[in-house]
Amino acid sequence: MIHEIDFERGILALAPLAGFTDLPFRSVVKKFGADVTFSEMISANALRYRSEKTFKMLTKSPLETPYIVQIAGSDLESIKEAVLVLNDIEGIDGIDLNCGCPVPKIISQEAGSSLLLNLPHMQKIIETIKKYSNKRYTSAKVRLGFTTKIPEEIAKACESAGVDFMSMHGRTRAGAYKAEVDYQAIARARAAVKIPLIANGDITSYEKALHVKEVTGCNSLMIGRGAVGNPWIFYQIQNELTHVEKTKILEIVLEHFDAMVDFYGEKGHSIFRKHLHTYSKGFREASEFRDKINRIEDDALMRETIATFFAQ
Repeated sequence: MIHEIDFERGILALAPLAGFTDLPFRSVVKKFGADVTFSEMISANALRYRSEKTFKMLTKSPLETPYIVQIAGSDLESIKEAVLVLNDIEGIDGIDLNCGCPVPKIISQEAGSSLLLNLPHMQKIIETIKKYSNKRYTSAKVRLGFTTKIPEEIAKACESAGVDFMSMHGRTRAGAYKAEVDYQAIARARAAVKIPLIANGDITSYEKALHVKEVTGCNSLMIGRGAVGNPWIFYQIQNELTHVEKTKILEIVLEHFDAMVDFYGEKGHSIFRKHLHTYSKGFREASEFRDKINRIEDDALMRETIATFFAQ
């Protein structure tokens, strides 16, 4: 079954974030407001050689439609083989090429944002995905450039290669995650192409979402790090709220906890601690709460402690 993405209306998408956007997190944001979810970044090589860990990362929640898998790589043969592996997996609506990851390990493989240094090669990779994929969508996630901002060139290269849509993070690779996001540059990219463009970068509140839409001219937004410790941002934007009630926060935190335990089994509650550390920021007695949960090993007690703390 084909799941269409309504770019006319505009969408809210969860960006791929290594170590955070696993199935439990994606299922929670999908339930509470995200329109489209992306897998964590998957190595094309790992897919090609059918790594067991990688297949676990591809698992999706029944709620996740449309669901896009993001792959990273530079070698055309590996990309082709990875696409052929994904073709056999049901429930994937698209394949996204990572052209934005700034991590040195990915750059050293000439993948991620290093592709922005060689746009003809980036185009060949996208064309390879498009040629061999049986999925509805082919897309790319990019930055403004590697060191120099060339948003129009990048957008046109993606469009020429045949992407159905693209998302653009408003920093260069050199800007990492610290430089100020240049929404005007995203606006320039959007004006240069006819395909849907999703604006990404530092969207942390409903007010900021409105600002980004206004400046970029994009009616679709992608949120990544702005959702870590704040997954209710999707609920907030969809419902046009400047403030989220504590009861809703508690509901979302418990939903996330239950999903973690369900997915990871006995390791679920210990992996969930990193989320609780960010969720509890700004609450009274947060440090005591963090100290307490670090010592709890029982699921039922952990859930009860969470419920008591967030209901304060």
